Amino acid sequence: MAIFLSKESKVLVQGMTGAEGMKHTRRMLAAGTQIVGGVNPRKAGRGVDLDDRTVPVFGSVREGMEATGADVTVVFVPPPFAEAAVVEAADAGIGLAVVITEGIPVHDAVSFHAHARARGTRILGPNCPGVISPGQSNAGIIPADIAPKPGRIGLVSKSGTLTYQLMHELRETGFSTAVGIGGDPVIGTTHIDCLTAFENDPDTELIVLIGEIGGDAEERAAAHIAQHITKPVVGYIAGFTAPEGKTMGHAGAIVSGSSGTAAAKQKALEAAGVAVGATPTETARLAEERLRG
Repeated sequence: MAIFLSKESKVLVQGMTGAEGMKHTRRMLAAGTQIVGGVNPRKAGRGVDLDDRTVPVFGSVREGMEATGADVTVVFVPPPFAEAAVVEAADAGIGLAVVITEGIPVHDAVSFHAHARARGTRILGPNCPGVISPGQSNAGIIPADIAPKPGRIGLVSKSGTLTYQLMHELRETGFSTAVGIGGDPVIGTTHIDCLTAFENDPDTELIVLIGEIGGDAEERAAAHIAQHITKPVVGYIAGFTAPEGKTMGHAGAIVSGSSGTAAAKQKALEAAGVAVGATPTETARLAEERLRG
């Protein structure tokens, strides 16, 4: 099994006809993803030739869902139009919207998250690399070739780059699913959502959690682990050397006073029984050791 995304998932790409959308649609297809269409109201009715197949373009998400049975959309729409794209997908009843777009205003993210939640659409992101279930499907920009092998580890990460690094470090062990949740101040799917899904997934035996400075998501995840997660969890926190008051990479990665520090997050996770690595490589080693028992 896997979480959120499987070989049965049928995927639309909003913004497929743009440069980034086209490039990553090709990569998703190469990974085995069932891309069933793109969405662009100005190019509806056309087909886009992508390597050895032609992908239809629909005028709306609803039209694409009705024609193909799609249940996932990947959003590559530019920031000024991203809110409208996600609202459209939620109104159509899509099950999962993977929002890759970076630089979406916080107000817009708050608005479309509330709208999607009310309609039962799961949002992944924004400003995230997406989700991959190796050997099954890939929705987003995660390079499928860094960890092509299915396995027993579930990975949830704020950082796209660290998602890739841990997948590479643990490529011989393999993953059930790897989820990049994004590091913006407002995101849809959280560490806790993924921890719960991995706990309930029979093919996931160990969970790797990657966090970073800023906010209290990791502390809340630690409390959830202590109370609800029975599977072993290994963690890594980025940002021990980050200066106070300076945003580091993600918009949400900022330390203010004693709030959101890497040390506080590490302490909370360790108190919940999570083994926290000092580096990504050490984190991978800890994961392999715990899988071996």
